[in-house]
Amino acid sequence: VQLQASGGGLVQAGGSLRLSCAVSGRTASRYVMGWFRQAPGKEREFVAAITKSGPSTYYADSVKGRFTISRDNAKNALYLQMYSLKPEDTAVYYCAADPTTAWGQQTLLPTSYNYWGQGTQVTVSS
Repeated sequence: VQLQASGGGLVQAGGSLRLSCAVSGRTASRYVMGWFRQAPGKEREFVAAITKSGPSTYYADSVKGRFTISRDNAKNALYLQMYSLKPEDTAVYYCAADPTTAWGQQTLLPTSYNYWGQGTQVTVSS
């Protein structure tokens, strides 16, 4: 499976962006999917995840209430709607997928995902 993230850009603090991740090669419904981000000099960190059919989601505390993860399996797509962006949200955002990741604490770990998109830069200016 291949993942292609898009939608990043430069936005002022308080603004919004919507990231998309296109899934190809396999049907998206086979995969638990998530968003991670990595700021310069920092480790890759969990942002949000969604179950294969989408009824359940999980968010990092730092984005809860501001970000919404969703998916459209008919379109083989994953989304991350980001509101009230802060300068500390600045990072490269990656979409990730795995067919066997169990839903739980391991969902938050980058090592639980075998497939990654190339990343899209989000920059929030103050």
